[in-house]
Amino acid sequence: MMNWYEKNAEFNALIKQLFHDNDWQKRAEAARLLGLLKDGRAINLMCKALRTEKDHTVINKIIEALGRIGDSRATLRIVEKFEEEQEKTEIDKFRIIYIIESLIKIKDKRALPYLGLLLNSSDEDIKNLALKAFDAIEPNWKEIVKKERKKSIQEIFKSKN
Repeated sequence: MMNWYEKNAEFNALIKQLFHDNDWQKRAEAARLLGLLKDGRAINLMCKALRTEKDHTVINKIIEALGRIGDSRATLRIVEKFEEEQEKTEIDKFRIIYIIESLIKIKDKRALPYLGLLLNSSDEDIKNLALKAFDAIEPNWKEIVKKERKKSIQEIFKSKN
């Protein structure tokens, strides 16, 4: 078992690696290990890295790690990545899956209006994962939608937050 000083030194080394290593594989590994540490101190720094990182794989690892840590402070930054992905001509299915899986682990209701866009996805995997996300984040969502049937899912859940 590592003591606090060793854990702190490892945490600081991983943050430094995430921001400054020239090798994308080392940055991706730093993100993965930060997720495994589940240290809330990493959230704001990883959200910042999510904004500046250019490498595709590293971005996915950061999203995955933020989900693993499970802190709602990451929700809006992850949603920002989701919106960027939606604007692309070719959507990266794996990025969307990383995003949904992370949001499931974070369980923040603010994600629901965005995830609602995927409930009618033509991709069965994404559609099913979006349904799983709704079940995990708001177990009574179907009853809520039935009651408010004149509104869109986005309208219903935007007002709940």
